[in-house]
Amino acid sequence: MKPTQTFSFNGRDNTKISAYSWRPNTDQSTWKGIIQIAHGMAEHALRYGRFAKALNDAGYAVYAHDHRGHGKTIPIVTSQNEQGFFAEKDGWALVVDDTFILNQKIKADHPTLPITLFAHSMGTFISQQYVAEHGDTLAGLILSASIDNAGFLRNIGLIIAKIERLRIGARGQSKLLNTMSFGDFNKPFKPNRTEFDWLSRDNTEVDKYINDPLCGFIVTTQLWIDLLQGLGVMAQPSTRARVPKSLPILLITGGDDPVTQNGKTVDALKQAYEKAGVKNVSSKKYAGGRHESLNETNRDEVTADIIDWLKGI
Repeated sequence: MKPTQTFSFNGRDNTKISAYSWRPNTDQSTWKGIIQIAHGMAEHALRYGRFAKALNDAGYAVYAHDHRGHGKTIPIVTSQNEQGFFAEKDGWALVVDDTFILNQKIKADHPTLPITLFAHSMGTFISQQYVAEHGDTLAGLILSASIDNAGFLRNIGLIIAKIERLRIGARGQSKLLNTMSFGDFNKPFKPNRTEFDWLSRDNTEVDKYINDPLCGFIVTTQLWIDLLQGLGVMAQPSTRARVPKSLPILLITGGDDPVTQNGKTVDALKQAYEKAGVKNVSSKKYAGGRHESLNETNRDEVTADIIDWLKGI
């Protein structure tokens, strides 16, 4: 489904951020709330049009933006590779700020409606930091295919990413880092039809991803550094302690998602939030589901469960 509106806003460093909204075809007085979407790595916001339509039909308006270096968001400097690149410096803080700036725009436009943040994969890492800093701006948080922390692998990855940055530059695309991060994801699904079988059991959805020029690219060494450093901050107990204790949180994942280790990282994340004192954390694993629950063969079930959860917060 095409968005109702395409617009842009300026990030803290004046980077132009592309954004979209999908709105119910009803009077705003009847809307139940707003869903703000934070997409994952090497994809973009317009992939969520089908989900947005279902939410519209249920009475929710939807807003989403393309993260820096993704979709149609282009940083100020365009003389070099910008795909998969957050910023020259402070990339992690800037992508979190972008999410907040959009949230505040939504709030200004719809001051009486509650805003729930839905995030997928990399977007969930940004969102975990976001709720520690701005959790009071949200009525709820939904994290799809998230992790609790990256453990010692984060430290190893950060060292290698910095070496790769020295070797090929901040905007260089490292096949080594890409293989380290995603190389094993397809192994559980052999014999493989494509390199992205781990995304979904639905071949049509996988092919859409592969044929989309704004999907599946190798991100830059600097983005990896920004992300891995951000993961370290995100997972600190002191960070999670700042999440509002009354914020409702829903965690979803595919039972065969290699990113979440078949759901183990989601179980650990639930425990981490509960340990931090967050009182309303629920989770659901979908048997056989892979990484993109919204593009899985049981996506209607997943969407219905999300809408039911929204009704209860």
